Amino acid sequence: MDISRYEKTIKQSFLFSETGSDELAGLIQSLGGTVRSYRKGEFLHSVGKTLRRFGLVLEGSVYVLSDDLNGERTIMATVSPGETFGESLCFLKVRQSPVYIEASEDATVLWLSADNIMNSVLSERFTAMLARRTLLMNDRIQILSKITLREKLITYFSGLVRQQKSKTFTVPMNREDMATYIGTNRSALSRELSKMRAEGLIDFYKNSFRILKN
Repeated sequence: MDISRYEKTIKQSFLFSETGSDELAGLIQSLGGTVRSYRKGEFLHSVGKTLRRFGLVLEGSVYVLSDDLNGERTIMATVSPGETFGESLCFLKVRQSPVYIEASEDATVLWLSADNIMNSVLSERFTAMLARRTLLMNDRIQILSKITLREKLITYFSGLVRQQKSKTFTVPMNREDMATYIGTNRSALSRELSKMRAEGLIDFYKNSFRILKN
């Protein structure tokens, strides 16, 4: 498999960030790496099934989702190029996955096996990656635990500022999905964003946001 086209994106991932170009292809081959493309809205994985490989997004983006008892979907994570998903489910061999995965736009994914990863040079990086995933889930809990919509937005934006290391940042989803992610509806989200802009707290154009006041 020729991964030279995607080498820069692969090395953006935490797992391969310290891997030299000369050993990258060999490591991916040892993990049974395969590349597959998906159309927007296509499912990569379904609830109740075992996720046998974890994914690294090469192009596009995917959502990790779950449904509540009323059938309302919740976006657990949005995964962009250079980021991975499904590591814990794959490594722990969870028999019945509680989440499903969908391409939020046309996407290309590198699928990797975790079967032998703890016996490879990537073992420490993989363990650290699992720990980082736990911290990211804690950020999600922090958002949903806030009472007001504004508090949820401030917490969400603060996380994006940390990730992108800038007070000007990109929200990696449309308004409808952003509303779902923080636990509200699109109309309420639009009203609150407009209020925050009118008050001089933020500015935005489409998916580009800027924090004006802390």
